Amino acid sequence: MEQLVIRDADVVDGSGEPSYRADVVVDRGRIVSIVKEAAAAGCQRPGAMRELDAEGLVLSPGFIDMHAHSDLALLRDPDHSAKAAQGVTLEVLGQDGLSYAPVDDRTLAEVRRTITGWNGHGDDVDFDWRSVGEYLDRLDRGIAVNAAYLVPQGTVRALAVGWEDREATPEELERMRQLVAEGLEQGAVGMSSGLTYTPGMYAKDAELTELCRVVASYGGYYCPHHRSYGAGALEAYGEMVALAREAGCPLHLAHATMNFSPNEGRAAELLALLDDALAAGADITLDTYPYTPGCTTLAALLPSWASEGGPEALLARLADEESAERIRRHLEVTGSDGCHGVPVEWDTVEISGVTAPALAEYVGRTVGESADRRGEAPWATARRLLVEDRLGTTVLQHVGHEENVRTIMRHRVHTGGSDGILQGAKPHPRAYGTFPQYLGRYVRELGVLSLEECVAHLTGRPAARLRLPDRGLVREGYRADLVLFDPATVAPGATFEQPRTLPTGIPYVLVDGRFVIEDGRRTDVLAGRAVRRTPA
Repeated sequence: MEQLVIRDADVVDGSGEPSYRADVVVDRGRIVSIVKEAAAAGCQRPGAMRELDAEGLVLSPGFIDMHAHSDLALLRDPDHSAKAAQGVTLEVLGQDGLSYAPVDDRTLAEVRRTITGWNGHGDDVDFDWRSVGEYLDRLDRGIAVNAAYLVPQGTVRALAVGWEDREATPEELERMRQLVAEGLEQGAVGMSSGLTYTPGMYAKDAELTELCRVVASYGGYYCPHHRSYGAGALEAYGEMVALAREAGCPLHLAHATMNFSPNEGRAAELLALLDDALAAGADITLDTYPYTPGCTTLAALLPSWASEGGPEALLARLADEESAERIRRHLEVTGSDGCHGVPVEWDTVEISGVTAPALAEYVGRTVGESADRRGEAPWATARRLLVEDRLGTTVLQHVGHEENVRTIMRHRVHTGGSDGILQGAKPHPRAYGTFPQYLGRYVRELGVLSLEECVAHLTGRPAARLRLPDRGLVREGYRADLVLFDPATVAPGATFEQPRTLPTGIPYVLVDGRFVIEDGRRTDVLAGRAVRRTPA
């Protein structure tokens, strides 16, 4: 690995402090020297085997995606330009309470079916792991960018309890505590939940609190997708704050949006709730993506009772006329818990991906549009997709509010997370565009954040949440996970019409001091590894 000096960079160091001009020397994967204002001072400038002229470019720490769904993509796609080209050098996986470790053979098969819409079925992946440690070891064989992992509480419950809607027995609760402890001992940075997804949503607060006590004892954090982002959003946020405080566990609120019509203009109420808790000593952070629509699976919108027993039980209920009608009423009339207590508006639900090629005609249209074309009720269209695609359909929900997005991203505990689902023919553009969207639209064009503030939200602050002692800042001795971008031109290429277009204005990205993006092109370097929890 050759020594590198980056000359005359405008360093935005991830702390939020003003930028400065410097030469930065990288050697053996570390930042070994920073010489500020070297040219102006007329001092001896550092040399190296290789020089990179960074005139006009900002040098910052690599971006940390606090909410990623690349659990299989990192293994199946060595290129992974979707994230590398954005300047992402670390992703946090295991989100929303469902991922692929810890598992046994039965649970792995069930989880693969349940989150096919997020990650694909994985037929092209060798699932040669069962524990969290084995999964992290698999990542260590070489991936495009670094990755940390959250123990997924829903997967843990599936393994210890199953897919039934009931309280865990004392023995099952103890088994879950052991599984969470083992995952943290093996290197996970915390625990996630998906409390609008089965089976994790079947856990009561007392159960979650006990698991969070284990997380806290290892110095990890709790990352819940809480019980409602719609009609009961503020109550659901309050529930998570109270639960984490009861457990003494740091809290990181996943994709902390205020979506759906009942929440328009109410972001300030969420932030007031958080400010009160922070003032009382709570340890809270959050992440958001800089777009209004959300993204999930079509099956996730259904009422939780319909999924009790697992994916095959859900498909059986969809095939039964009486059960299917009951599902429809929960969706369209009362508002299902899967759809956050809000009656579904089919004209806002756009099909973004299917796993069955015969269903490709639905992609890019809302359920309402497809139903009109077929001359049938929207539920008939949705039901057909669910059954024929075997629950693998992904959707965009056009239910967000721009002012809420801007208000939340200004908060002092905010971090960036793409929530990027890479599956499907027309995925949400946040998967390919989140970080240049922050820098281009919300910094340069709108001035919602200053450049220094924004970079801190995307680097130093998430590294602090992850308790990474040598990442997230441009400092001597820190790891050389770095990005060079042009603040005048950086922009997402991804749009809702062309969601897989790569960004512009990010010519260089380094992971562990090695170029994964060079002159705007992906190299063949696989410098990423698993980033394990730092012992408390």
